[in-house]
Amino acid sequence: MNVQGRPTRTIWPSAGGAAVEIIDQTQLPHVFAVARLATLDDAAHAIRAMLVRGAPLIGATAAWGLWLALRADPSDAALAHAHATLLATRPTAVNLRWALDRGRAHLAPLRQAERADAARALAIAICDEDVALNRGLAAAGLALIRALAARKPAGQRVNILTHCNAGWLATVDLGTATAPIYAAHDAGLPIHVWVDETRPRNQGASLTAWELLNHGVPHTVIADNAGGHLMQHGQVDLVIVGTDRTTASGDVCNKVGTYLKALAAHDNGVPFYVALPSPSIDWTVHDGVREIPIEERSAREVTHLAGRLPDGSVAAVALTPEGSPAANPAFDVTPARLITGLITERGVAEPSEAGLRRLFP
Repeated sequence: MNVQGRPTRTIWPSAGGAAVEIIDQTQLPHVFAVARLATLDDAAHAIRAMLVRGAPLIGATAAWGLWLALRADPSDAALAHAHATLLATRPTAVNLRWALDRGRAHLAPLRQAERADAARALAIAICDEDVALNRGLAAAGLALIRALAARKPAGQRVNILTHCNAGWLATVDLGTATAPIYAAHDAGLPIHVWVDETRPRNQGASLTAWELLNHGVPHTVIADNAGGHLMQHGQVDLVIVGTDRTTASGDVCNKVGTYLKALAAHDNGVPFYVALPSPSIDWTVHDGVREIPIEERSAREVTHLAGRLPDGSVAAVALTPEGSPAANPAFDVTPARLITGLITERGVAEPSEAGLRRLFP
């Protein structure tokens, strides 16, 4: 996707190949900064501190983290340590475990002298596969947007609401929920995106808005609680969100607040779709509410907010009374019964185990 007119990915090998470079998403939207990852600890910190975030990008970064670890020490002990270290960084997104288990299975049988090069090749392959999967999501979702546009009077825009950031910043490129949006925009369809701010980290207001702005997609940032009002007044034609983990039965775990959007959409007859590349499906889990671990993040993310001051500097300010406790569950689970369809790289699936198995036998 474009950053100031320049095609850019979220993660890439550095010039000379000595390290990996990423967009430091904690500094967006006010500063576009590139961070350098040279060690296993650098990669683990980038995931844990959310310099990178979004399930697909977390998985890709973990794959690069295995390379950084094995480049320094290709032993069996180092591979086991790298797998455990990276797996412990964040508990909810299933792509992290998927990438690490895939890496371990591929690398463990190899001779130690071969492991570093093989890990690097695998990380590149996982990144390229992510882009290919997202192109499939774009094609499947574009058909839905085209159908909505065809039913509207000529020139009227299709209004799409999204939550959190499931854009190209959450993946290697293109995004999941935004992939159909970018495809529709690039195809010339009249679209407009309602961007939920997504408290407490404001990934919608800070990240989704930033990337839509850079790619020229019409959009409006709204408070999280405005979505239901817009749906009641016919100003939302479609909801598309992403997912950090989808169960075999079609339940979806995504950024906290997604469940409330699904309830509002269900009440107002607004189609609610979830875009997910297949590595985000956890076939071992069937009941999302009871089985998916929900990450509890720092209360400071709720009590403080970073923003740009009049002098151009960026600072964190307190929002709540000093001494008031805060809770910060980072995700919630939307039951399959509230979901219209699951947009995958193989087409749109009914949100059920039978629906998913038809596309992924």
